[in-house]
Amino acid sequence: MSERPGSGRQLALATVAFTVCFFAWSLLGPLAPDLQDDLGLSDVETSVMVAVPVLLGSLMRIPLGWLSDRLGGRVVFVALMLFTPLPLIALALFHDALAPMLVFGFLLGFAGASFAVGVPFVNGWYPPERQGFALGVYGMGMGGTTIAGLLAPRMGSVATPFWVAAGLLLVMGAVFAVLARDAPRPPREGPAPSMFASLAVFRTSGRAWALTLFYFLAFGGFVAMFLYLPKLLTGVHDLTKSDAGARAAGFALLAVIARPTGGWLSDRIGAERVLQVCFVGVGVLALVLAATYEHMVPLTIACLTMAVALGLGTGAVFKLVPHWFPDRVGAVTGVVGAAGGLGGFFPPLVMGVVKSATGGYALGFVLMAAVAAVCLLVLRGIKART
Repeated sequence: MSERPGSGRQLALATVAFTVCFFAWSLLGPLAPDLQDDLGLSDVETSVMVAVPVLLGSLMRIPLGWLSDRLGGRVVFVALMLFTPLPLIALALFHDALAPMLVFGFLLGFAGASFAVGVPFVNGWYPPERQGFALGVYGMGMGGTTIAGLLAPRMGSVATPFWVAAGLLLVMGAVFAVLARDAPRPPREGPAPSMFASLAVFRTSGRAWALTLFYFLAFGGFVAMFLYLPKLLTGVHDLTKSDAGARAAGFALLAVIARPTGGWLSDRIGAERVLQVCFVGVGVLALVLAATYEHMVPLTIACLTMAVALGLGTGAVFKLVPHWFPDRVGAVTGVVGAAGGLGGFFPPLVMGVVKSATGGYALGFVLMAAVAAVCLLVLRGIKART
């Protein structure tokens, strides 16, 4: 299979759309310090507020990935970008109490499900030997989190970023509807499988579950670190909110740059080797953070290096999805992506609970290192059986 004509334009459109969706989805993290002060929230309440969009964004990746397999990514992406402005507008208007923040923040999670739509859309335009790099480039759309971290705290009122994101999504939805095209697919033989039939592979394949674990750490670790860094930096190191947001954006930027590198390396040396580097690096660096997070220099070095390790890992996981499950890319992507999203949902809550119970964050980082160790053992088990 050769690269299809027009694949570059479709990849660019999908990447920009994903970037805009992730900009919207990640707004509550950079705005959390301001919202905590304005609403008088505890650390645990703030952690819940930040994590809520991640929850729906995780769960909706499963049906949206299946719909993308069945209907094509173009129509699903457009519908997603035209719906998401509704909760953004609601957040702009009703951000003066925790309850509406939780309700509309939950609905904002739809934007986070965009990843599971774009993977099968992009995958169809590229041959297997180029899919790792192409999906890595598409994954750079998670740089929307970087943009949110840099710009959201500097936009003046809390409402402004929500209005901006709503406008960007409406514009990008219209552009995508006009210019995007699904890759040609061979005619389907027989009726399309139901969503549950498409997910039957998870009843029989340990590899499918391994991918969910790997992405739980790689992407979930990225989301969790990005969302919680502003809180840690303002609370432990007394940084200003804008400075903390900028440093979190720097973390996200390195992970974004490393993601296509992870895909490119996976095309050449194998995704398993790249994942091994990711898991070892994250495990060691999490232990370093547990011991030194109260000191700015080692905290900075460890966080930035971890960003690279996590970025490499996210690029490698989705090289394996079409390689192991070529006929169910959307469905498997949905479940794997959901696991990654849940990996971003639980750690901020754990950090909030750990901080309240112990007065520090060390235990939270130790638990992250333990998950990395489990991922490494599972990966080695799979390699030993092949």
